[in-house]
This record gives sequence, structure tokens and C-alpha cells, in this order.
Amino acid sequence: MDASEAEGEKAAEDISEEKTTKKRKGQSAKPVKAKKKKVQAECFVAQEKKNDDEDKDSKKAKRRRKKKISNVLASSAPKPGCPADLQKLIEEDYSNKRSVIEMEELKLADSCFLPSNDLTHSLSSFLKEICPKWAKLTKQHIEKKSVVLLIICSSAHRTLELIKQLTTFKGESKVLKLFAKHIKVEEQIKLLDKGVTHIGVGTPGRITALIDKDGLTLKALKYVVLDWNWRDQKLRRMADIPEVRVDMLKFLEAGIIQACNAGSLKLGLF
Repeated sequence: MDASEAEGEKAAEDISEEKTTKKRKGQSAKPVKAKKKKVQAECFVAQEKKNDDEDKDSKKAKRRRKKKISNVLASSAPKPGCPADLQKLIEEDYSNKRSVIEMEELKLADSCFLPSNDLTHSLSSFLKEICPKWAKLTKQHIEKKSVVLLIICSSAHRTLELIKQLTTFKGESKVLKLFAKHIKVEEQIKLLDKGVTHIGVGTPGRITALIDKDGLTLKALKYVVLDWNWRDQKLRRMADIPEVRVDMLKFLEAGIIQACNAGSLKLGLF
């Protein structure tokens, strides 16, 4: 082999070695690049997960911050209702819906109210205090389709409870339950027209329906008592239950506020 052939073989070997080196470098670079992409993807997913967790924590914190009736009661002793509470309720619900003149018509003077329950009374003892001449009133009452006393509460179950509590007060008075559950409004109209009823106990929605249908008139009505302080299993008063609250306000507008301001009717919070 001469010198030129030896140099040619050496050059070929150098080119081959250079190609092999480049190939190896190319092969070793690919995994590094892939590894880098993988790390970036993992960081991105982790960041998204972290943001989701922060959002969830924020929502939970907002829910925790929301005041519940039970939490409010736990932090302070229950306060008995007073006329100002009812006035505030009327103003909150109607101030954005009624004109200034209409709002004036919905105001109740202090003289419209009976003494409120201070949470020490049973229903019978409360009624004995606000209606001291009850026996005389019942003897004078001869109007059909009307009652002397209306007691307004939040449910049919509560109606039955209150009727049981009337035992020591009502004497010879006739009591009628006025709620919608299992009883048609037409049946109650017939009962009111059949004989003299002295006391009506029921829900505001059904009693308003009876007034609208002329099945119950306000002609002989002297007292309206709202079962204001009682709370259900969720610690809600009748004013805290949206549907009952709406029905109660409609009931007050169905001639009750007008009669109170005219002086023929007194309103009490039990």
C-alpha cells in the first residue's frame, strides 16, 4: 500500500468516525429535549391543580363566612318580637315596590299593637292578658262567617299545637282550624257559614284565600295574634320562611292594617 492509499483510508475512517459522533450526539440530545418538555408539562398541571385548590378553599371560606340563623342565636340570647320588628319587615319588603303614599298607608301606629309576649307566656296566659273580657265578647258574638280572634302561624302542624294550648283559655268558644293541608277552601267556607265561630287558627295563605272569597269577613274581628317568636326545627320564625313571610304580608294587606289604623282591631305578637 502506497502513501496516497493510506492517507485515503485514514480520511475515510475520520469521516466515518465524525458521522458516528454526530449521530450519537443527535441521539443523546433527543431524550434531553423530551425530558425537558415533560418537566414543563408537569409544572403546568401542578400549577393548574394549585389554582383549583385555591378556588375551592376560597369558596369554602365564603360559605363559612355566611351567617346562619343557628349561629346568630348561639351567639346571643333569643329576643322577643316587638312592633318595630313588624314595621321593619313591611318596610324592607315594600319600600322598593310601593310609592311614598302607599308606604304611608302600610304604616301601623303604636296604638294598633297589644303588649308583646316577653317569652315567659304560654299561649293561654298571653291571651288572658290581652283579652281580659273574653267571656263577655264570646257571648256577644253572633256573626257567622266571622271570628273574634285570629291566630296566624306558619304551618298546619303548628296550628294543631296551638289549638291544644288554647284549652284553658277558650272556655265555651268554638275554634276552627284554617289551613290548606287536606282541607278544601270550600269546606271551610261552609263550616264558617254553618254556625258561629269564635277563634280561627291557621296559616296566612289559607286565611287570606278565605277573605278574598268572602268566606271569612273582618266584621266581628277584634284581635289578630301572630305566632312571631316560635321557631321550627331549622330555628326559623314565620318571618324567616320566604313563602310564609310573603303570605303574612298579603294577609296584613287584606284589610288587617286598615282595620288596625281605624281602631277596630288590635294586633299582637306572641
